[in-house]
Amino acid sequence: MPNRKVLVVDDEPDVLEILAYNLRQEGYEPLLAENGEEALALAQRHQPAMVLLDIMMPGIDGLEVCRRLRALPETRESYIIFLTARAEEYAELAGFEAGADDYLVKPIRPKALLSRLKALARRATPLQKLQFIGLEIVPEEYAVHKQGQVIPLSKKEFELLFALASKPYKYFSRDMLLDRIWGPESYVVPRTVDVHIKKLREKIGAEYIETLKGVGYRFVPDPQPHK
Repeated sequence: MPNRKVLVVDDEPDVLEILAYNLRQEGYEPLLAENGEEALALAQRHQPAMVLLDIMMPGIDGLEVCRRLRALPETRESYIIFLTARAEEYAELAGFEAGADDYLVKPIRPKALLSRLKALARRATPLQKLQFIGLEIVPEEYAVHKQGQVIPLSKKEFELLFALASKPYKYFSRDMLLDRIWGPESYVVPRTVDVHIKKLREKIGAEYIETLKGVGYRFVPDPQPHK
C-alpha cells in the first residue's frame, strides 16, 4: 500500500483544519504540526510521503525546516510543497534553494492542492536507469554516478536532469521544462529553471548541460573537456 501520510505544517489552526479535512476526504492520512519543532518530530516518527510547509512561522521558519527535512534519512525523499502568503520571486527561489519540490501561494484552493498531490504521485512512478560513457543517472537513488563518485540530487534536480538526458542533444525551452517538471498549474517563475540548472552544473559538471541563448537547455552525453 502506498504511503498516504501528509505532514501539514502551519501556525494557523484554521488552515490546518481545512487542509486536514480535504486530505482525509481524498484518503490521505494528515499529520498536523503548528511549528517547526513539532514538524521535525512528526516527520522522523512517521516518515510522510509529502510535506505541506508554511514559510512564515515563529521559531524555526519553513526554510530551515525544509533544510533539516532534506538532511534527515526519513524525509530525504519526501515531496515538500511550500504554502505561503509571500508571492515575491525571491521567496520562491529561496524555497527551491532550501530543497522544496513545489510552491503554492495562499489562500490555498483545496481542489488545486489535491490536484497537485495527485500529479506528484503520478510522477513518482519508477524510471529506468540512463547510462552514458562515464556517467550513470540512477532513479532509485536520485543520484548520478560519475567516475566512481555518487552525486546525490534533490528530487527536482533529478527530474530536470532526467528530462534533459532522456533526449540527448534536444533543446528544451524554459516553458517546456516548467510544464514538464513542475506542471502546467504550478506557481513558479521561469528563473526557477535557471536556479536548478545552475545547481546541476555545480554537481555533475557544467559541460553536460549546454545553453543556447533564446532557445533553451540541452544535455550533452559526450562533452568535450573545457580548455
